[in-house]
Amino acid sequence: MRNSVDLARLADKRGYKRYWVAEHHGTQGLACNSPEVLIGPIAAATERIKVGSGGVMLPHYSPLKVAENFSMLSALFPGRIDLGIGRAAGTSPMVAFALQRDRRQSAPDDFRQQLDELMALTANRPHPDTRFARLAAVHFESPELWLLGSSQDSAVWAAELGLPYVFADFINPDGARLARYYQQTFTPSDRVETPRTAVAAWAICAETDEEAERLSYSFRMMMTLLFRGRTIQVPTVERAEQFLREEGLTPEQAPANRRIITGSPARVRGAIEALAREYEAEEVLIVNILHSHEARRRSYELIARAFCLDKQNG
Repeated sequence: MRNSVDLARLADKRGYKRYWVAEHHGTQGLACNSPEVLIGPIAAATERIKVGSGGVMLPHYSPLKVAENFSMLSALFPGRIDLGIGRAAGTSPMVAFALQRDRRQSAPDDFRQQLDELMALTANRPHPDTRFARLAAVHFESPELWLLGSSQDSAVWAAELGLPYVFADFINPDGARLARYYQQTFTPSDRVETPRTAVAAWAICAETDEEAERLSYSFRMMMTLLFRGRTIQVPTVERAEQFLREEGLTPEQAPANRRIITGSPARVRGAIEALAREYEAEEVLIVNILHSHEARRRSYELIARAFCLDKQNG
């Protein structure tokens, strides 16, 4: 948790535009299971950068409660709070069931209805369910709302509802066609008049291509085991290197079906710019998992320097 706040301070100083925290449950290697709890301390520790969720997994919650949480954050930090919304569980089916308040039956698949509720509340519009008409008397401070996704459904909904859209290329590297669908079928809304596309990608940067590739071994081991049904803490580079060697896996094979950008600053910048062109994206969000916090800080510093972010925001 302290490292997350420390990294946010660095991102704020180095010119990054946003800093988002994810929601995961029941795993040893991913620390944040409550974005709304971590966003406040990060926003308080920084000055300029927007802070948000990447994302809140809405099926676990009441839309009213999410709206209340982010209204409070938006009141405390005006103009700086993003609310990224996702549909996935962020965990295994067993843990998702444990998160349910009512376990007498499976949770309904009503994400679109939840999203309609949340959008109405955060925009201070009449609630779509007339039973809750009295909520119109409550004023909500509005965060910047984004829809997150890695499949066709999210692209369709973001376009229909006129929402900014973030595609998780780090989960599904075949998302450019879905981003184009969103852009071509976008319906203007009271939130945004034109499509706003972002893409989130794995990116690890070091002084040399070789060092960046080696730093990626921790993530590669962790994700390979996750796909086999095992969760572990983030391993050291040395342990991960041994694992890959024992398994007979090259870095390109671990994990399968994932795009991972690694390299020196110039190489990483080129790859990120190519990815943005592929998605026709205005923004790129960078995700990485490293064992060393100092190496993680250095990766973000080098990428910021490669893009001259501090000069753009200075």
